[in-house]
Order: sequence, then C-alpha cells, then structure tokens
Amino acid sequence: MTPSAKSPYAGYRFPGEIISHAVWLYFRFPLSLRMVEEMLAARGIDVSHETVRQWARKFGQAFANQIRRRLPGVGDKWHLDEVCLMIRGKKHWLWRAVDQDGVVLDVLVQSRRDKKAAKRLLRKLLKRQTRVPRVMITDKLASYSAAKGEVMPSVEHRRHKGLVWGHRCQGSSLAAAFLRVCWAGRRLRANPRGVRHRARGSSRHNLVVGRSTGARP
Repeated sequence: MTPSAKSPYAGYRFPGEIISHAVWLYFRFPLSLRMVEEMLAARGIDVSHETVRQWARKFGQAFANQIRRRLPGVGDKWHLDEVCLMIRGKKHWLWRAVDQDGVVLDVLVQSRRDKKAAKRLLRKLLKRQTRVPRVMITDKLASYSAAKGEVMPSVEHRRHKGLVWGHRCQGSSLAAAFLRVCWAGRRLRANPRGVRHRARGSSRHNLVVGRSTGARP
C-alpha cells in the first residue's frame, strides 16, 4: 500500500471494519455510547464506550456527510422552535428547524432566547439552504417575528401556541440521525467525559488497552 493510499485506521489496535461499524451504529441509530459498547461486546468485541467516543470524534464527519447526502430534498415550509437544556449547570437554548417532512434543517445552541439569537438562527438557515422558505411556522415567541422582519420580511409567518417540534420529526429516522450528527459535536465538547451517555444498569469499566505500547484504541 502506498503512503498516499494509507488507511485512516492505520495505527489503531482494532481493524477498520470494527471502528467504522461502531461509528456507524452511533450516528445512524439513537444509541448511547454504552449501548454501542454493549452491542459490540455481544459480538465478542471488548471495547469501552470511551474508545467509541474517541472514534466518533475522529471519524464521525465522514458518516455525517453520508447521512446528509441521503437526506431528501428540503421542503418549503420550515418549522422552528427552541428548547431549554442545561450544560454544566448553565441554561442554554437549543434552536431547531425542520421542514414539513421532518427533515432536520439545522440546530444551534445559544445562551440567549431573544431577537439576536433568532436572527442568528435564520441567517444560518439561509446560508445553509441558499433560499428562503414559502412559510415559516413558529411558536408565539416574539423574537421570531422581530428577527424575520429583518432577515426575510417577504416570508409568510404563522404562529401557533404550543408547537411541538418533536412530533414533526417522528417517523423520520434519517432526520433523527442528522440531529444526532449536528448535536454530537456540541455534546461532546460540553461533556468530554461522556457523562450524558451513561446507561442505567451498566457496570462496565473503561478498558485502556495498548497504551503501554503506544498503540491507539
């Protein structure tokens, strides 16, 4: 094998087939790191969830690109909303957008829930989608109207009380997978030890193998 064709998995203790399968499982299905660890263990592959996390950070982008390529075309009706979450004890807002078919358009984590944050989301959407929607549907947060008036004033805006974003995405596994891809990087940066992925009843320990020889996981 020539240096130019060197495998991206060269130097790792596990074969590329195992690494790629673990990363694919994590990004393609709603599985935690420990679930992937246990699924591999059931097949006789002894690898820790921390190792899976490192693989996901290293090789996840290629799988993210595959998922994006397989997503259907974006619709002209965009549903936007925001949900509160805690990161290291501080309140943040996960701003989200999907189309009428449940395809995830983008997600954005911000510490604010105001006009400035809404404008940032809309501008990010326009830059990514390169076109405006026919209709924008949101909850009754006033920040959406203020931001829309400056970013895309010609778009029809419908406001509904209690808009439930999650129901719009149910039944779309590709959209759910894309949300995991978008959120995975932020989640891992905010929680590098993978605490959010602890599964109930799991007592498996992190296995550190090959460090004395300088081999990577």
